[in-house]
Amino acid sequence: MTYFCDKILNFYANVQINVKLPEGVDVMNPYGRDEVIEVVTTFYQKYYADTKHRTLILGINPGRFGAGITGIPFTDPVRLEDECKIKNSFDHKPELSSIFIYQMINAFGSIEAFYKQFYISSISPLGFIKDGKNMNYYDSKALQNVLYDFILESIQKQLDFGINREVCYSLGQGKNYKYLLALNKEHHFFKKVIPLAHPRYILQYKRKFVDDYLKSFLSEFRKNG
Repeated sequence: MTYFCDKILNFYANVQINVKLPEGVDVMNPYGRDEVIEVVTTFYQKYYADTKHRTLILGINPGRFGAGITGIPFTDPVRLEDECKIKNSFDHKPELSSIFIYQMINAFGSIEAFYKQFYISSISPLGFIKDGKNMNYYDSKALQNVLYDFILESIQKQLDFGINREVCYSLGQGKNYKYLLALNKEHHFFKKVIPLAHPRYILQYKRKFVDDYLKSFLSEFRKNG
């Protein structure tokens, strides 16, 4: 029997960008490193070793302090060890997005309960760096255009994991949501796409309203999850 985790691990073992990126833009692909493969395998076998369907949550693309290091979306080395109990030797720098996501997951009930219902990924499963800083796929029209086929293929492959086609959540209510909405209108992946505030935005600009955002996330998930 092929489990959800087997499909995820096969996806990440083969994910790569085969197009020339705009000048100065580098891709982050951590999946060629032994420790990344080890922790990614441990993580997904721990939480996804079943055949249950899950609802998809899509972020923008991995950042250099989170999935760009660990290979696990919205899970920095600190959360990986302290919350998921998976030891690692990565540089333990915190990522804002990861901090909020695990606050939300714990408020949901437990890590096990959350990942039993949801699968988190990103519009682009690989991240980008320019001038030593994170870059989003939509920050450059040239980058966005050359990534179209890669993004489309990545979403299509992940749908085959056993994804709920009724609803998808966008982490990001602006450009990420707009892009996903247009993509969904063209390819009919989901019946509806629901935007949620991006975790980094919440902790960087709206930190005093964190509890309100947590309630909003949980309300949406319980209504549509």
